[in-house]
Amino acid sequence: MLYADIVERETTWRHVVALESVWLKHGFPFSYYVDNHSIFRFVERRDSIWMKHNLKTDESDPQWKQILIECSVKVNYALSPQAKGKIERPYRWLQDRIVRTCARENIRTIEGAREVLAYEVKRYNNHQVHSVTGEVPVVRFENAIQGGKSLFRPFKVPAPYESTKDIFSIRDERTTDAYRKISIDGKELKVPGVDSYERVELRMIPDEETGLTEIRFWHNRKLVGTQKVKSSELKRANY
Repeated sequence: MLYADIVERETTWRHVVALESVWLKHGFPFSYYVDNHSIFRFVERRDSIWMKHNLKTDESDPQWKQILIECSVKVNYALSPQAKGKIERPYRWLQDRIVRTCARENIRTIEGAREVLAYEVKRYNNHQVHSVTGEVPVVRFENAIQGGKSLFRPFKVPAPYESTKDIFSIRDERTTDAYRKISIDGKELKVPGVDSYERVELRMIPDEETGLTEIRFWHNRKLVGTQKVKSSELKRANY
């Protein structure tokens, strides 16, 4: 298990954080195998709010999927719970152990449950012999890397971007007005070095500790400026 966490609410940003944690440590994976949750996939008639559906399934890419496409990581979708059997079994086992441990030790907080999760993941990865492979998971993983059988490849920030912040971010686009400003969620922001009525790409990185979101402005494949605003003022920072 390369990443595991317990959060109060599942959001796009929490999944972006998970991508960052795994990719910076292990590199780009070959592909992700996920279900059809709206965070991973746009599905016609489920995700559209309009009676007339102009977009078909996969004609719009959610934030999470945009990151994978930009980094050339494939996405495969399981079409049923049964199709994810190999994934669901260990997670169901892990969930059962966490629930029972928390009940037995009277753990009532997310912080306490996280400690139980961290212990169980460490035990699973480093000590438990897998029932199918007959090997300890971390040993099998390391042997695959040393034997050149791993599908991970080195992480590198794709051009023209300069920082991991540009990759692990919430994205949007805006057009500057006559005053060279853009408006996002009702908040006007000055964009330096960009003429009026020009398209600007936004890369937004929320910081949960400070409560601020850094917005990085890109225009014509160049970083033209950054600005920090309160995350509470941006709906997109709370995806």
